[in-house]
Amino acid sequence: MGIVASLDIDAQKGFTPLCPHELPVAGGDEIVAALNAQAALASLRIGSKDAHPANAVWAVTDPAKILQPLALANADLCWPVHCVPGSKGFELLDGLPAPIDYDFFVWKGVEPDLHPYGACFHDLAEQRSTGLIEFLQARHVDTVLVGGLATDYCVKTSVLQLRRAGLRVIVHLAACRGIAPATIAAAHTQMIDAGAELAQTLTDLQHLLDT
Repeated sequence: MGIVASLDIDAQKGFTPLCPHELPVAGGDEIVAALNAQAALASLRIGSKDAHPANAVWAVTDPAKILQPLALANADLCWPVHCVPGSKGFELLDGLPAPIDYDFFVWKGVEPDLHPYGACFHDLAEQRSTGLIEFLQARHVDTVLVGGLATDYCVKTSVLQLRRAGLRVIVHLAACRGIAPATIAAAHTQMIDAGAELAQTLTDLQHLLDT
């Protein structure tokens, strides 16, 4: 087995019921133990955070406008304000390392006109790298274990980006939560079609690593 990295995607309070006015994903605050157990199987631990300004061009206050499409180069949907630096929603879940204690960390969506989903690129066209893929390549990582929030958006997109970079990707579903059943199911299909492997439990994850 080659070098394994573990990736915690946007495991922030803004995506949990702890911040009900942001983007609360049901059970999003319950993934810490699974993420930490996943990381124990890897040599490197990587993380990402959304870091959005309060004046983002995609931000809406009317719930009826959430998920409405936008004709912008790097923000395709409307979202409520979430994960603003300095706010509670920006914080990683309690029990995770501080960002500085990860081996590599990505902050994304910092500019008002950017709303990327994946951890590997700052833009939707995937032309401006965050450095994550290059970091993994420089350390000869061949397998990435993935968990985080939310399954049907940032997790899915990150997994597809890592697969396009030629990495083996195993998604630890016990360490993920998603927004809606239909989009979660579609994300699972897309990830599998891209060659990612899905592990329901830590035992399943360990079994896949051993094969």
